[in-house]
Amino acid sequence: MKLFIPIVLVLCIYLSGTDSAGLHGKSAIFSTKTDTSFVSFDASDFSSLTAFTVCISAASETTRNYALFSYATSFHNNEILLWQQNTTDFWVEMQNLQTKFFIPEMNALLKHICVTWESQGGEMTVWVNGRRSIRKVTGKGWAVKQAGMFIIGQDQDNVGGGFDKGQSFVGEITDVNMWDRVLKPNEIALISQGCYSDGGNIIDWGSTGFTAKGDVIIQDNNDCSI
Repeated sequence: MKLFIPIVLVLCIYLSGTDSAGLHGKSAIFSTKTDTSFVSFDASDFSSLTAFTVCISAASETTRNYALFSYATSFHNNEILLWQQNTTDFWVEMQNLQTKFFIPEMNALLKHICVTWESQGGEMTVWVNGRRSIRKVTGKGWAVKQAGMFIIGQDQDNVGGGFDKGQSFVGEITDVNMWDRVLKPNEIALISQGCYSDGGNIIDWGSTGFTAKGDVIIQDNNDCSI
C-alpha cells in the first residue's frame, strides 16, 4: 500500500498536462488569473469558414474583462475571439471587426452561450440559454482562415501565446463545441438544455483531443448524472 499511493499521484499529475481525448462529462476549472493556464483543442481541419456556430457553457464571478474563446492564425491574432467586458458586455471579434452584444449578467450560474455567423449576409447572432439576441451584420463576404489554434481561458496575442493574466478567465467552462455551419434555432434550443450527445464537427467537447496547461483542473461535473 505504501508504494501504490505515490504511483497513483504521479500518474494523475502526468496525465493532467498531456494530450487527452475528449472531455465528456467534465469541466475545466480556472481557479486563479494567470498567463499560463489554458486548454487547447486538436480541432478538425478546414480550408476556410464562411459560416460557424461556437457554443460554450461558462460561469465566472470576475467583473473585469477576460477572454472566453480564442482562435488565432498567422493572419490574425483574433481570427475569432469571444470576449466578456465587465459582466454584461459581450464582444465577438473577427479579425479586425468588433461586434458588441448586451447579454444577461455573467455570474456564478452556468450560462450556455452560442455565437452564429454566416458570410453571405454577414448575419451574427448571440444565443444565451437558448434565447437569441437581436441580429447584427458584420464580416459580410469574409472567410475565417484555416490552420490556427483554438484555446479557452486566454486571449492569444500570437498563435499559442502572448497571454496577459489580466485578461485570463477565472471560473468554470464546459461543453465547448464548434460547427462549420449556422445551427438552426431548434438545435441551439436543444443543446442549451445540456447533456446533448452530438458535438461540433470542428470541436466536439466529448471527443476532440485537448491539452490542459498551467493550473487548469479537469474534473467530472456530474451535470448529466442519472
